[in-house]
Amino acid sequence: MKNKKQRNRPHVSESWLLPYSDLLTLLVALFIVLFAMSEIDAQKYERLVQVFNSELSGGNGVLENNSSTIDKEPTGPAAETGDSNRKDNEKDKGAAELTQLQNLQKQINDYISKNGLTDVIGTTLSGEGLLITILNDVSFDTGSAKVKAKGKAVAREVSNFLYTDPPHEIIVSGHTDNRPIHTSEFSSNWELSAMRAINFMRLLLKNEQLDPERFSSKGYGEHHPIAPNTNGKNMAKNRRVELLILPNYDIDLEEGDSTKNERG
Repeated sequence: MKNKKQRNRPHVSESWLLPYSDLLTLLVALFIVLFAMSEIDAQKYERLVQVFNSELSGGNGVLENNSSTIDKEPTGPAAETGDSNRKDNEKDKGAAELTQLQNLQKQINDYISKNGLTDVIGTTLSGEGLLITILNDVSFDTGSAKVKAKGKAVAREVSNFLYTDPPHEIIVSGHTDNRPIHTSEFSSNWELSAMRAINFMRLLLKNEQLDPERFSSKGYGEHHPIAPNTNGKNMAKNRRVELLILPNYDIDLEEGDSTKNERG
């Protein structure tokens, strides 16, 4: 009777275990692959792909592809050619930038010469950019940050040269001589030079073609002299406002280039 009951017991098929185990395996593989994709090391990812292709499907699995999933950097002659092309492109842009700044310098120098301002305004072109130097004698009274009428006219004219296509970043900086100052308005040359730079910059930005976001100001006080503060003439040179037009690309000035227009 016992054997008969056993023969009549319904047989439970275990065939579902095989696809279930395959599903679990694929899920584990998926999570590992996702984790591997979040890592930066591309070589480890490629090795992981090869292992799963081999273990799960004998080299014909879901991870197999004829080409690498991760783009590889070119090596050998192809890489050297790419680097060379990039350098040539940057060099061409730098050359065009230099030409633009040289032409701009010439226009400003022509304005200076025609208006008899060679004693108070000068330009210098270097790797840092095109620098316009304006002595305080034309812009400010002693100990004051208020721009004089002649300085306002200069700012208005110079602002027209600052509009370029493409536009450039411009830094306006103020400088003083080494004579100490302590007034109700300015406790040191730091404050005086900074306020002079700001006030002159405000006048430049009255030109609506200029983008204020491309302008910044600095006050250096007496700490960036261009001549020793040993006599009145040198001290007058140190009292100045400078406008630095920054290049958009690196410019290469060869030795012997004429890049400076000295004041008289």
